[in-house]
Amino acid sequence: MTDALLPNGIEDSGGDGKFFRKGCNPLAQTGRSKLQNKRASLNQQIIKQMRIRAGAENLLKATNNNKVKEMVLLELSYVNADLQRLMGQLEGLNSSVDVYQSTQETANIPLIALGLKETKEVDFSAPFKDFIMEHYNEDGRTFEDEIADLMDLRQACRTPSRSEAGVELLAKYYSHLPLVENRFFSPTRQNGIFFTWYDSFTGVPVCQQNLSLEKASMVFNMAALFSQIGTRSDRQTTLGLEQAISSFQKAAGMLSHLKETFTHTPSYDMSPAMVSMLIRLMLAQAQECMFEKIVLPGVKNQFNPLIKMAQEAAKVSEIYDQVHQSMIQMPIKDNVPFFWSTMSLVKTNHYRAIAHHFLASALLDHELGPNDDEDQQEKALSQVYDQLPEGCSTLDILKNKHERERIGKAHIRRAISVHEEALRNYGLCQHLGKLEALQEILKASLQRSQEKYSDFENEEQFVDYVEAPDIISKTEHKAEMEFPASTKVKVTDFFQRLGPLSVFSAKQKWTAPRKIHVCADDRDLGFTLKGEAPVQVVSLDPLSKAAADGLKEGDYIVAVGDKDTKWMGVGDMMRLLKDVDEEGIEIQVVSVVDNSPTMPTKSATFSGNLPKTYSMICLAYNDEEKPSKSNKVAKKSSFLSLGLKNKMKSASTLSLPTVDQSSTLPWNKPIPTFPSSSIYNERAFH
Repeated sequence: MTDALLPNGIEDSGGDGKFFRKGCNPLAQTGRSKLQNKRASLNQQIIKQMRIRAGAENLLKATNNNKVKEMVLLELSYVNADLQRLMGQLEGLNSSVDVYQSTQETANIPLIALGLKETKEVDFSAPFKDFIMEHYNEDGRTFEDEIADLMDLRQACRTPSRSEAGVELLAKYYSHLPLVENRFFSPTRQNGIFFTWYDSFTGVPVCQQNLSLEKASMVFNMAALFSQIGTRSDRQTTLGLEQAISSFQKAAGMLSHLKETFTHTPSYDMSPAMVSMLIRLMLAQAQECMFEKIVLPGVKNQFNPLIKMAQEAAKVSEIYDQVHQSMIQMPIKDNVPFFWSTMSLVKTNHYRAIAHHFLASALLDHELGPNDDEDQQEKALSQVYDQLPEGCSTLDILKNKHERERIGKAHIRRAISVHEEALRNYGLCQHLGKLEALQEILKASLQRSQEKYSDFENEEQFVDYVEAPDIISKTEHKAEMEFPASTKVKVTDFFQRLGPLSVFSAKQKWTAPRKIHVCADDRDLGFTLKGEAPVQVVSLDPLSKAAADGLKEGDYIVAVGDKDTKWMGVGDMMRLLKDVDEEGIEIQVVSVVDNSPTMPTKSATFSGNLPKTYSMICLAYNDEEKPSKSNKVAKKSSFLSLGLKNKMKSASTLSLPTVDQSSTLPWNKPIPTFPSSSIYNERAFH
């Protein structure tokens, strides 16, 4: 484990506190880490109050004493008030976007980052040791280091660093989860491990015994970490803006993966509706950064570049409007902080006003000259409007100075109006009021539009008002979801000593290892081997000494002498056994225990008499008609039977028995029995 540890640079009196995993720094006293600690504390308080409320509600239902009911109702009012207060504090934490911003950020509108989901510690030690002993028949105490490594990795994932190394740390644990699931999570039994995760918006806990919640929460946290990397990027430089764009697109990609892979997560912050809204939010912020990247070097004060920027700004406004509309839908509205929906509305109006300002500048500051390309300007302007005012055409606007100024001033008036609306929206949310930089940006934008209008204001023409038409949004750089390659981390199974996962998994039940003494008789061991690691015994001579000692066909060799052979292939095993003489050597073998379910599922049957017609038929059979154990029948839960009685009809049936042994087919046909000979099964597969 030491190769995954780095010194923390902090002197300590001793213990293991001097090191932490790469991509994790639980001792970093940053504003973001303090925010996460506050969120974790609030989550604990919320769950405590919810338990008190649940107990009080149960007591209220159970009692008939009026005095007790009055006391319980009074207590419930206090608990609900505390819950409302805690929820408000949690919303305030989710509105604290300033701690996620870059330290150089002073001239850009703040961006929204997702907070990490919090979780409780999980102790794998006792359940895994017991499972290794009961299922794999090995001493679980010999795997203490591997279990400790897994627990350390999970603990480190609770405090990842806001960098690519932090994402890689989460991805590493996420890549281990399928391996752990196949090793220790049996579909037929529970191992007593509970995973608890808190809703990132409401703090409501969700607890499950399977790994689906754990996997989904890891994906959510990777998306949250990408969003935090995006918000901390320096948006005053091209490189920083490119990093922000990439990070938000990767966050959207991870959220899309979450939505497609985990469709029934019990936590509402990972529900399809909520995740769809978050994807739109991440792409909107990526589009906003693309706009900032275009305007960073400056916009040329020419007709075509100004028209282009007007449509780019309109595109950002359009996407944020979609985000806002999704945020105000129920029940998302009850779970998303009011700060988020207000911020999206402010940005919708802000960028819409910027679009009208750019278009007004193009019309008011530039006239069609003799050296200008009239067709090109007419084409550019015609793509801006979906519908022009009555009696007005794009060519009239370009050639007629009066018409050009009239439409231009209409756009600047609308820009002023929308800027004022953005400022009103800003004042509606108390948490937005803490972002002084945002208020300064909104006021500066409004002042710039007012100054532009004052330059062209003509009191004699104040009655000649016209409503500015809407601007068609268009972009040459559309934000797209991006699935990050850094999340595909190749890991080594912590528990590979248990053997190849394809064979030694929680789905297979094994006998305890049996010791078999094998010896060579004229250089013949009495059996042959096949398969990859671990090798399997086939073609066993029933008269050999190994068979007499208890070796069976299908057994897996897991040890030869004192050497573990779970990972040995046929070639290595043959080289190990080639020097066995008449004295022989002791091997250890295990057998697969048939743990097929007692309730077989129904099967699909094709009816030969009715082409392309399928029906679900469940066939019954009596215990007396089961194949005898002496016959070699394939170890599968399904059988293939051929309809051989009536050769005039061509039909093949894939069927399974049911528990009901007395049922008959609905059309009163005789119940077919399964063939007792394995030859039918062999013919059915060819």
